[in-house]
Amino acid sequence: VLTPDVDPTAEASPAGEAAATPDLAQTASSLDTVRAQSAALTVLAVLAVLYTLHFASGFLLPIAFALLLNFLFSPVVRALARFRVRPPLGAGLVVLALVGVVGGGVYELSGPVQSWTARAPETVGAVQGRLRELLRPIERVSRTAEQVESAAARVGGSEPPREVVVRGPGLVSRIFGTTQRFATGMLEVLVLLYFLLAGGDLFLQKLVKVLPGSGEKRKAVEIARATESAISTYLVTAVAVSVSEGIVVALAMWLLGMPNPALWGALVALLELIPYLGALAMTVILFVAAITTFDTLGQALLPPAAFLLINGIQANFVSPVLFGHRLALNPVALFVGLAFWFWIWGIPGAFIAVPLLATFKIFCDHIESLASVGEFLGMRDPEERRATVR
Repeated sequence: VLTPDVDPTAEASPAGEAAATPDLAQTASSLDTVRAQSAALTVLAVLAVLYTLHFASGFLLPIAFALLLNFLFSPVVRALARFRVRPPLGAGLVVLALVGVVGGGVYELSGPVQSWTARAPETVGAVQGRLRELLRPIERVSRTAEQVESAAARVGGSEPPREVVVRGPGLVSRIFGTTQRFATGMLEVLVLLYFLLAGGDLFLQKLVKVLPGSGEKRKAVEIARATESAISTYLVTAVAVSVSEGIVVALAMWLLGMPNPALWGALVALLELIPYLGALAMTVILFVAAITTFDTLGQALLPPAAFLLINGIQANFVSPVLFGHRLALNPVALFVGLAFWFWIWGIPGAFIAVPLLATFKIFCDHIESLASVGEFLGMRDPEERRATVR
């Protein structure tokens, strides 16, 4: 159905005198090959998957978050099982602890957030006043360009077209959506996380049961255990690095005299999960907050400079030592993956882009047929990759 119908008996003439005569019989045989048909089906399948990921984001996002949290907290449930705490009870304790920590953090930070929100108009006005002197040459150039454009429109005798501005959703609605949808998504994540943690190895047992041979079953168990262990290690390390950097930044902001240092530390721990863009956004936020807090521009530059220094030490010295080359991701693949998941799922997709990419890389490292994909995503040596696959 997908292959074009070529009539080999039809007459075909060359496009020019020096061009070769088309061979429609060879064209028809080439299009009828399995390779051509599989390529067309692959393209359509990829487009269908992309559309499904974007269209079903409300359904797939909670599942993705729950799976990543399951990898993160599975070692905790196993550790509790060693003390004779059954997985359903251990899963309930983990979920309740997670809700308590997140709820307590939100409650403690709600005061500073409300104060900054109430002062938002004053903050914006102060920032505009401080930056007006720096942006005055750019404003002059922009005003001159507008005058030239208006004069050219009057000379041409035509009225400038009217602009219709459609107001899009705000920043909060872009991040969390409506309150009802956000609360529903959080409830889905918590419920699914509990069932995943309480089920333990249920899915692995079902997979082993349906596999035909004992060799395939043993290999599936080995791959599942190794992949889960590597993903858990990566997620625990990534969260520990983000939280540690947030604590260090909070201490630095306290030493520099920034108000509400715990708020900046929490934002750093959250935004650090987004590579590149998170550090850029945090630098801008700290600069805006500092320029309304301090009197001079030099003092206002100290908080973002301190954050960039701490972030540079973490990215260039701490993370390479903790993650090593085995869990390091290719910067090109990392940036492309970040852009892809941001395009598919927006800001929530950007938060889980790195864990998803690292999970996919670790999974490919343990599957021999996908080892080349894991090699492209990572930064380690080919000999080390082949040893891991074996």
